[in-house]
Amino acid sequence: MAERKEEAEVKRVFTAYIEKDLESGMYVGYVPGITGAHTCAESIDDLHVKLGEVVALCLEELGDDEIDNLPAFAGISQIEVAV
Repeated sequence: MAERKEEAEVKRVFTAYIEKDLESGMYVGYVPGITGAHTCAESIDDLHVKLGEVVALCLEELGDDEIDNLPAFAGISQIEVAV
């Protein structure tokens, strides 16, 4: 019998923005640059799992060129404004 070659799994790292909703107490996270990559959970650990699942589903809808051209993380900055 011929052996079946399996493709090597490629892992990618994405940066998620996470905030805590003060009203509900839920953690809300999204991955900038990937349409639909957002979810919420009661804990950070659960949010990481759910975001991973959501990102995987979103990537299934994108072509290889689109995935290769997703925005690269550049940083986060806090802006001070007088209110």
